[in-house]
Amino acid sequence: MDQTVEAIFEIFSWVGIGLGALLLCVALIVYVADGTWLPVRAVIDDTDTGRVARWHDEVGGVNEAVLTPDQDAEIGDADMADVFYRRGVRGRIRMTQGSPAVRGVVRLGAGLLALGVVAMVASLVLLFTRG
Repeated sequence: MDQTVEAIFEIFSWVGIGLGALLLCVALIVYVADGTWLPVRAVIDDTDTGRVARWHDEVGGVNEAVLTPDQDAEIGDADMADVFYRRGVRGRIRMTQGSPAVRGVVRLGAGLLALGVVAMVASLVLLFTRG
């Protein structure tokens, strides 16, 4: 029975640390690919195509993006909203500076890494207590 438990801890430690490190590397690549998102105060207008956000970017250009239903619901009836736009890309905004996809991959990778570390510590404890 002890050998089975030790084998399970060993498998969890290798898989957890390996996949956790791999997912954290993937999260770094996705974070870099996501680009730089800058905060801006946007004016919200009603148009024939729906509600749009208009803002001035860092070089003084005027930008515009049609709000998604989720963004529209989050902004509500406000005439102005604090949003984030991607540097160098016109017509894209989001409500948070960090990407939800990056956050999800980081959390999954950190969870697997923590599982691997806990399994490794438990495996070492069993090794030394058994004698």
